[in-house]
Amino acid sequence: MGIEAKKIKGSGGDVESHDRTQSWFYSDVVKEHFFKPQNFLDHDPLPKEFNAMGKVGSPACGDELRVWLYINPKTERIESFKWKTFGCGSAIAATSITSVMVTENGGMTLEDARNLKPQAIMERLGGLPTRKFHCSVLSDKALRAAINDYFRQSAQFDKIEAEASRLIDPVARVTDKDIEEAVLEGAVTLEAVQEKTKVGVANPSILPGVEELIRFYKEKYFG
Repeated sequence: MGIEAKKIKGSGGDVESHDRTQSWFYSDVVKEHFFKPQNFLDHDPLPKEFNAMGKVGSPACGDELRVWLYINPKTERIESFKWKTFGCGSAIAATSITSVMVTENGGMTLEDARNLKPQAIMERLGGLPTRKFHCSVLSDKALRAAINDYFRQSAQFDKIEAEASRLIDPVARVTDKDIEEAVLEGAVTLEAVQEKTKVGVANPSILPGVEELIRFYKEKYFG
């Protein structure tokens, strides 16, 4: 198809075709990894086939992703990355390309894999619509969860990096992770975040801190 993915002013960050005739489309790379996903696990995990597993999400509320890794204990490089997902085409493509990225060229070290950013996954895919950016974050989080599982299974507890959440609104019980997820799903204004989470509705004194978090996550994920 040969369509170049790029971001256009006024498009809200959605991927737009080179000739601007399509405001939301999937790149050739995304379609390739959706129709021919790499490293998909087509059987139940076998004993000793993997030494780490990570899971994020839930099919009850949307995408769920599970990844299995085999990490060489001597080199701590990822030699195998298999996965299954209950999710959309973007989630499938993002996970497929992630599995390629972390196993190519002899496999990433665990340190490098932990530093893999959603932006790098997006770049290899040739872009995703803004509303689907959270799919690249899903594969990133599942990878980090699996790495934590490896360190837990190998009793390297000091290397586990827990993704803790901080309570922002004690009334609505909204955490910083809730705000992060809202931004990833396209809520990039205070009003939009409040609509999704109800943060600060009954506790307006916290709104300046909420706005600061929204700015932080917008810069982190969208530049």
